[in-house]
Amino acid sequence: MSAIITEKFRQHNAKQFYESFTEASKSTYYLFIGKATAYTTATTTGSDSSPPTPADAVGETEYYAWDSMLAAKNIASTDVTYALPRRNWANGTTYDMYKHNISSSSTSTSGASNLYDSTFYFLTSDNRVYKVLDNNSGTAYSGSEPTSESTSPFELGGYVLKYIYSLTSSEAAKYLTSDYMPVSTDTTVSAAATDGKIESLSITAGSGYTNGTYYAAVYGDGTSAGTSSGAVIRITVSGGAIASFGLTAGTDTTIHSGGAAYTYGTVNLGSDYTFSNSSLTSSSSMGSGSGGAVDVIISPKNGHGYDAVVELGGHYVMTATTLTQAENDDITTSNDFRQVGIVVDPTTYGSTTVATDATARQTFIVKMSSSSGTFEIDEKISQASTGAIGKVVEWDSTRSLLYYQQERFGDFGTNSTTGDNSAFSGANLITGGTSGATGTPSTTTETVTLPNSNTVSLTTGYANPELQPDSGDIVYLENRKPISRSSDQTEDIKVIIEF
Repeated sequence: MSAIITEKFRQHNAKQFYESFTEASKSTYYLFIGKATAYTTATTTGSDSSPPTPADAVGETEYYAWDSMLAAKNIASTDVTYALPRRNWANGTTYDMYKHNISSSSTSTSGASNLYDSTFYFLTSDNRVYKVLDNNSGTAYSGSEPTSESTSPFELGGYVLKYIYSLTSSEAAKYLTSDYMPVSTDTTVSAAATDGKIESLSITAGSGYTNGTYYAAVYGDGTSAGTSSGAVIRITVSGGAIASFGLTAGTDTTIHSGGAAYTYGTVNLGSDYTFSNSSLTSSSSMGSGSGGAVDVIISPKNGHGYDAVVELGGHYVMTATTLTQAENDDITTSNDFRQVGIVVDPTTYGSTTVATDATARQTFIVKMSSSSGTFEIDEKISQASTGAIGKVVEWDSTRSLLYYQQERFGDFGTNSTTGDNSAFSGANLITGGTSGATGTPSTTTETVTLPNSNTVSLTTGYANPELQPDSGDIVYLENRKPISRSSDQTEDIKVIIEF
């Protein structure tokens, strides 16, 4: 049995995801960063120069990613857009053209077997997006860069183009990448669209026809199909052949009237179907030529430009999140990160209530009542009596605060002999495995003011992460090469999800 997942299904899923950020019972999404320590064969496999591919496994997505999570930031609805693969305009490039019937048996100029893999639209240098309605029989674009924002098709570079929308400066700054671009519908273009209007043709020239100008009705299911009140084609025959489709009457075969409501249409050639006038009252034979055909190309539902997201194949959703320096003192600037992910509906630590804070710190903290030496980032720390093992994320010597994590790997966050995962607790001495630094945890319950005037509450010297580990659902996970942070640095993290 043969089956396909249709473009409509992909777009349906993309729409559901996009709308889940704003609907009445909306989901809460957090972008998180993690993995301060290097990838190693003993733990995650891979290396910093060649990060491992995340496994879609229960252990990795439900548990391990939480262990190494550093911080998370709420993804606002204003940080989400539909997106498309970016296809740039360049003179001399051959683009595909829009057709309603691209398939494995009727491929595009580039060989694509479906419309949305074909190159039937492009983005100009000033961020205008155009759809190619005709590509001059598959030849390269040759001419100046288009700038028109007309709601009607126009001819340039040998192509027939249709303006669809423009990226605003803010959209370009926030979402445009080298590979993807945001997509939205231009309300002016949408309002001008006509459902089922014929706006382009596919011509087979044939030979032996009588030179002249002829008119033919488009039959099918459109409004007043087959009459002069429906769609009408103006056919130009020159040199015995049917001229190719274009917009110049007398030179090209043109659309005299596009009609409306066509979901299929046919153009018949011959003395019974061709006329010398547009009112179709005077028959006119094209002669005894053969091999010619005029095939109508059916516009997308509601017409070209009515819904840019749907008709250009917007089954991608992009999130764009900015991490601004230490942001609420939750996002460390003292260490790097190697993992990015999205978690849906995580809860606040120790509760079943979905988190709502703008940012969340995901490291443990212990305050030292006394210390000696300087703890180093990423070094192993161990605690006397409890046997607890962890890794240093950050050492704030000014406030004697040690930020740390405990991943579920032997001698990394668990005891290498027994496999026990013991929590750091009490006033038992903590020692740095590389630096030799030591610290005695405080037993005081207090509130400490952090560098950017935010506070952290410590209970008998310790503070837990702000999101409940292993809560919610991690729906996206990506391993990257190390990304360093600093106190004056901002990261723009874009995640593109394809449905």
